[in-house]
Amino acid sequence: MKIQTTSNGFDLVLDGRLILRHRSDAPCLFVGQGDARMHMYRGNFDIEDYVIERTPLAHAVVSGSVIAFSAAPGQPVRLTLQMSGDEHNGAIAFRADDAAINRLWVRIAAEQGEHVWGGGEQMSYFDMRGRRFPLWTSEPGVGRDKTTEITFKADVTGKSGGDYWNTNYPQPTYLSSRRYALHVETTSYSAFDFRRDDFHEIEVWAVPDRIELTARPTFIALVEVMSERFGRQPTLPEWVYGGAIIGLKDGANSFERLERIIAAGTKVSGVWCEDWVGLRHTSFGARLFWDWKANDDRYPALRQRIAELEDRGIRFLGYVNPYLAVDGSLFPEAEAAGYFATDESGKTALVDFGEFDCGVVDFTNPEAAAWFAERVIGQNMIDYGLSGWMADFGEYLPIDVKLANDVDAKVMHNAWPTLWAEVNARAVESRGRTGEILFFMRAGFTGVQKHCPLLWAGDQSVDFTRHDGLVTVISGALSSGLLGNAYHHSDIGGYTSLFGNVRTAELIMRWAEMGAFTPVMRTHEGNRPRDNLQIDQDPQVLAHFARMTRVYVHLVPYLKALVEEASTQGLPVQRPLFLHFEGDARTYAIQDAYLYGADLLVAPVSQAGRTEWSTYLPAGADWVHVWTNETFAGGSDVTVPVPFGQPPVFYRAGTRFAALFAGLRTL
Repeated sequence: MKIQTTSNGFDLVLDGRLILRHRSDAPCLFVGQGDARMHMYRGNFDIEDYVIERTPLAHAVVSGSVIAFSAAPGQPVRLTLQMSGDEHNGAIAFRADDAAINRLWVRIAAEQGEHVWGGGEQMSYFDMRGRRFPLWTSEPGVGRDKTTEITFKADVTGKSGGDYWNTNYPQPTYLSSRRYALHVETTSYSAFDFRRDDFHEIEVWAVPDRIELTARPTFIALVEVMSERFGRQPTLPEWVYGGAIIGLKDGANSFERLERIIAAGTKVSGVWCEDWVGLRHTSFGARLFWDWKANDDRYPALRQRIAELEDRGIRFLGYVNPYLAVDGSLFPEAEAAGYFATDESGKTALVDFGEFDCGVVDFTNPEAAAWFAERVIGQNMIDYGLSGWMADFGEYLPIDVKLANDVDAKVMHNAWPTLWAEVNARAVESRGRTGEILFFMRAGFTGVQKHCPLLWAGDQSVDFTRHDGLVTVISGALSSGLLGNAYHHSDIGGYTSLFGNVRTAELIMRWAEMGAFTPVMRTHEGNRPRDNLQIDQDPQVLAHFARMTRVYVHLVPYLKALVEEASTQGLPVQRPLFLHFEGDARTYAIQDAYLYGADLLVAPVSQAGRTEWSTYLPAGADWVHVWTNETFAGGSDVTVPVPFGQPPVFYRAGTRFAALFAGLRTL
């Protein structure tokens, strides 16, 4: 990384790429002060900033690798930057010489036509260029489109409508089509603004520790570096390859329903009963009882059932989150030990999670984190026989609680998902079962990759909508995958059913078709199971689902090869088209199709009522339509018939897996 000085400023260049351009009449840095208003309501946030000061630091003095910034010559230095690195990697360390600074804006040089991706898990827009993205972990919202009725109703009833940028998993990291990556090391509220042609503006509500930069000649090399930086995940457990994980929350009746699903020819690797802890009923629907141990009334003799299932090669999975209900058995135990976050008066902080209150286990307290990992997850879950679980609600840290490490909860809020992932991973590791137990999370932030073995896409609506339906899962997989998250999946059929919005048979079938071409297939009954169609309630849906599980299992040899690539190179299983077709600029903005590894292209049907589907096939290869064996030239738009059970899938001509892929036609 080089600093090239000019008569009135400097350029910062990394491997031939202009990163910062500073001139006295066009500064790259602004500092100041802001007074933020933040309000949290059940995981949804209303955030507004009153900017008291935003001052351009027009004067820069370069001394070797150090740059001192002030507003004008002769005025005090307000911010100092320390540059370090080599030709391909660089870091910009920040030091505030003015303690009053709590806002920073830095402008990164941009080019017209440049594309940017990342930002954690972005659900609405894969290519982030042209929009501003606040980076704050929260509920993603219902509808996520302010022009729709469902979003309006969600906003009115629970402040939960959301917008395009709301996400469970933000991360202040992006990759550019100029083949460099940028990461901001901070947990404070921040935002990426990509709306200008000549610069990207990064906003941080603090002085960040540093900005990290990496340049590589190819996108694959960049992704490999990202996975090394944030930590590679363990391989998928061997048992997952046996088929789908069936989500049932019907008490003891779940096992009878499982048998009917298996009898229909479904390949099953696990049964996931999130209600293993019991239920409570609220206006939102049936909610779990947040006291993390088996409920014998709802699941009699569960331990024996788990052992019997495992003998048949079927694992049992449950559910947990980092909060404890006040009316549960674990709450008094944790409170007596002082393991909860507290309020202003020093008492246990209670949070309303929707008609019931909970305490927040304080993971900044090492003893509390160790207690939860051992007492709750280790003893009550792993030792009981669970082979996995949904680790939910990492984005819910209230912003007004007091924590053991004395760091402001507003600063710890984004860090919370990573701490939560670490607690889960610690429990698994304590039993020597890393790579065998599978827990999955929707919340994330920088570093979650190292601890969480599998992402899930959160709570999509049970529909085909542009900002909250099936298609958003693809964008989420692609954006998070570029940052080291190799494994991603979603609730087949969606989750959120509100305001009369319910599943159709078509939605479940199209979602299952996509799920067969992801690392893990898993169903969910949704927040209102009785109102929504389930896979075992319609013979056509069940037969279709069973067939798609056979497709998934048929592809296991290929999936295992992709898992090996994830382990050795950090490449995600689901990949943007440009990752292997850099020379084809049309691939840079595609977000409704993906490469499943290097050799399969999947373009899921993501709209209702379609009998044909069009997609783009990248230039540089010929492509074979899996179901008809017809070959298409790359660099062209194609349209194919899409009867149920034959999603738009193409394989690269000449691949060593051609025989395996061709075998899909016989299933």
